[in-house]
Amino acid sequence: MNQTWTRHLPARIREKIDRSPALKKAVGNSGWLFADNLLRMGVGLLVSIWVTRYLGPERYGALSYATAFVMIFSSIAMVGLEGIVVRNIVREPGRRNEILGSAFVLKLIGGGVAFALTLAAIALLRPVEDSARLLVGIIALGTLFQAFGTADFWFQSQVKSRYSAYARSAACIIICAVKVVLIIANAPLVAFAWAAAAEIALGFAGVAAAYRLSGQHMRDWRANRTMAAELLRDSWPLLLSDLVMFLYLRVDKIMIGEMVGNRELGIFAVAAMIAEALYIIPLAIYPSLFPSIVAAKGESEKLFDQRMQQFYNLMALLAYLVALPVTFLSVWLVPLIFGEAYGNAGTMLAVLVWAGLFFNLMVARSQFLTAMNWTRLHFITDLLGCVLNVALNFFLIPRYGGMGAVVASVISYWFVAHGSCFVFKPLFKTGTMMTRAMLYPKIW
Repeated sequence: MNQTWTRHLPARIREKIDRSPALKKAVGNSGWLFADNLLRMGVGLLVSIWVTRYLGPERYGALSYATAFVMIFSSIAMVGLEGIVVRNIVREPGRRNEILGSAFVLKLIGGGVAFALTLAAIALLRPVEDSARLLVGIIALGTLFQAFGTADFWFQSQVKSRYSAYARSAACIIICAVKVVLIIANAPLVAFAWAAAAEIALGFAGVAAAYRLSGQHMRDWRANRTMAAELLRDSWPLLLSDLVMFLYLRVDKIMIGEMVGNRELGIFAVAAMIAEALYIIPLAIYPSLFPSIVAAKGESEKLFDQRMQQFYNLMALLAYLVALPVTFLSVWLVPLIFGEAYGNAGTMLAVLVWAGLFFNLMVARSQFLTAMNWTRLHFITDLLGCVLNVALNFFLIPRYGGMGAVVASVISYWFVAHGSCFVFKPLFKTGTMMTRAMLYPKIW
């Protein structure tokens, strides 16, 4: 696949890729991830447009509230293991079955805990709203299947993400078809909650099936307490960090729903949906580059710094290429596509898209912190960002509604990714590298 699409790149870039087998493998792997994410973004966005127009801001806001609520607690099911497991498999490939088996058990336990906590939390927050509790309970069922996504750690460690891409794309297409049928059948809101839960479950089950079809066997996995304890020792700060990160990524929707109602949340959710769809770029790239970053750390500090600077530069450049056109087009394009009922979402998106610059850099810095095993710093910076975001939302949402949440998001994203680097001395160098990337993102 990489030979097919890289032939269209400039000769200088293509020559550099061809000279480096590791880079060539990473580029090819990213190609599969881009194809998967572009397919899911394209098909999913088209169907989502239809869904938002069908449900309207009020009902779409209710569905967005339930989804955001579940997402906050779903981080517990992840147990902060992704970067840790991939790193350990790269370092100790002979122990991969032991690592994967222990990770599977931890994620299985985490999924059950996440499901129970989600139900308990919504019961406390909305004790008399049966509809809200029902929507949250249905969508939360998907967290029970997260353990089967453990197989994806193996694909990431081997830079073979096409297998996971097949599974996720298939799940997306199936559920998109189901949503179209639901719209045509004039289905109630609860049916779309079932579709959301099914998409999560199908995606993770598909990854497990892809693992088997690639010639691997989950029955070879062997869990043991020592390995599980070792993984938890390294991952618990990342678990807390993921929980905090999901909180500040989703708490704005919860707060909008609580403070100004579902209709305003539905409008904000459209802007957030488009902005988050654009995050496919860094999320498609980092799994392919992380193994080479870990390897560079073991070779020399100079090579490690060089690759991290290139990573930051790439993330910044890609963010600019997305944010600039969206800023000028969103104000008239969003109401045209989604309908006049969502008109204010265009203005919100024009500002919110710039949070993508800091999200991209945040993704890159996360890989740096994992490679350095500075997971506690990861947690502290995310926690400070979360506190800042909640404080800004409390002040801005009652006054400016969804636009207040947009401003709070951009400021808190900047702080977590860049501003916090100048608060902690070990991150001064990283902050300088990010500044350089934002001012002059040269990648070759």
